Amino acid sequence: MSECIFCRIVEGTLPSKRVYEDDECLAFHDVNPQARVHLLVIPKRHIPSLADVQLSDRPILGHLLTICHRVADEAGLTAQGYRVVINTGAAAGQTVFHLHFHVMGGRTFRWPPG
Repeated sequence: MSECIFCRIVEGTLPSKRVYEDDECLAFHDVNPQARVHLLVIPKRHIPSLADVQLSDRPILGHLLTICHRVADEAGLTAQGYRVVINTGAAAGQTVFHLHFHVMGGRTFRWPPG
């Protein structure tokens, strides 16, 4: 069994509240939401962070962004707007080292973030 919490969610050995799944990715509710709607979109294949992607990962990255939009729309966020965030590295706030996109909405966000 993998030590990566997201890999364990993909394997089904850890529970999650899934909102989307296909052969390449999974989307589920964040267990520590920072907005009314806070979803995570992850590749099923383990990629530690955005810093680890290769040119060959372009198809999965495009797919993940497309799914970010899909789950945001299904959650009713499109009209009001939503934020998609990728934290890369510990100093940027990445706590799970498996590439993931945060899709958040249902509240007003400030700029700059953080």
